[in-house]
Amino acid sequence: MLSREEYIEQAYMYRVLSERLPENVPLQDLFQQIRDEVLATTKLPMALDYLLSELKHSGMFAPAMVKLAHYFTPFQAYIIQEAESERGRFDMRVAVEVLRYEATYRAESPTPQGVFLYQFETLSRNRLRYDPGLKAISQDQIFSDDWRKWILEVRRQIGILDVADMIFVRSQYYVTRVKGGRKDDDKPLKPILFGEKEGRIALANRRKDPLYLFSALQRQLGYPIVPRPKPPDEVPQLIPQILRRLERIENRLKLLEEEQKGGIDLAKFYKPPAPPEVGEV
Repeated sequence: MLSREEYIEQAYMYRVLSERLPENVPLQDLFQQIRDEVLATTKLPMALDYLLSELKHSGMFAPAMVKLAHYFTPFQAYIIQEAESERGRFDMRVAVEVLRYEATYRAESPTPQGVFLYQFETLSRNRLRYDPGLKAISQDQIFSDDWRKWILEVRRQIGILDVADMIFVRSQYYVTRVKGGRKDDDKPLKPILFGEKEGRIALANRRKDPLYLFSALQRQLGYPIVPRPKPPDEVPQLIPQILRRLERIENRLKLLEEEQKGGIDLAKFYKPPAPPEVGEV
């Protein structure tokens, strides 16, 4: 885990990328600008130097993030890999926003529950591949060994079991509900990873869309919200279209006025023939 100031500077880096990417500024120039702006006492300037060198060499910076596993998490590298993939299904602007929200959450008071639910919802909402995505999530340093084992179980069972059921059976509410108030055995069969409130919410959202589960956890427990793709802004294109239509309407009105006055002079629509050149038969 990095220090709080590192995550603050990472969040600033992703915010600047999110704001300046729509301006079609080259990534090399953006990284150079951000390197001059971020706090020099952090390790981010050195990481940006390495990312910039990889970007100039190969045109991508995800491989550099993979090599800097002590600074960038495997999930961050995986998100950038999907954004740089040739399939083109995941927008880079959405990927940067996802990493920005995650870095902002890590700079506050992150919990393993909040980090896992945020990253898992990112995979679900953006239709990313679960197999490499969950493997990258399990390698995060915020998770203990019990968490890693459970995430790998989710990786094997996703699509077979409901995610709400998998959260419910690893919650304190499940243990209390199964025991029925008995105190004969205080040690659960499996490690408890979620609290009683998470278990209640998971039980209430069984056999439903997982996005409803994530939304309820965000409302009730304040877990971070995954950014959604923004619809394209059609206003810049709408004004020129309106101007062209107004010009057409104006031309039609002029033709109607000429027709009412005595007919349309078609001669102005034809050009006179060019005079013959000297020596031309």
